[in-house]
Amino acid sequence: MKKLVVNVNLHDDRDRSKAMQVVSGFGGIGSLSMDSKDNKLTVSGDFDPVKVVNKLRKSWHTEIVSVGAAKEDDGKKDDQVANLVKAYEAYYSTPVTYYCVPPEETPNCVIC
Repeated sequence: MKKLVVNVNLHDDRDRSKAMQVVSGFGGIGSLSMDSKDNKLTVSGDFDPVKVVNKLRKSWHTEIVSVGAAKEDDGKKDDQVANLVKAYEAYYSTPVTYYCVPPEETPNCVIC
């Protein structure tokens, strides 16, 4: 997981949405956030930071603030989700229903 923070010179909301759309098109992007006050774009996930910065520089003045490893939350969120799923399945258990269909005998059926 990598985390990239860049300062992008954006003028209006249209530029902001275009920049977000350009970056979100890359594979491996985990999360994407924009600080409108400071014009800082934060990207995290498994991606190539060089490609992202080069794509942004084609349209806007872009300065790299930081590039590094993203902080991991030690899987706490995954454990919480797993516990919620288990609790949901225990509370809303679906009954198992078996259907028995008697065999039908077709007397000398011929399709013409």
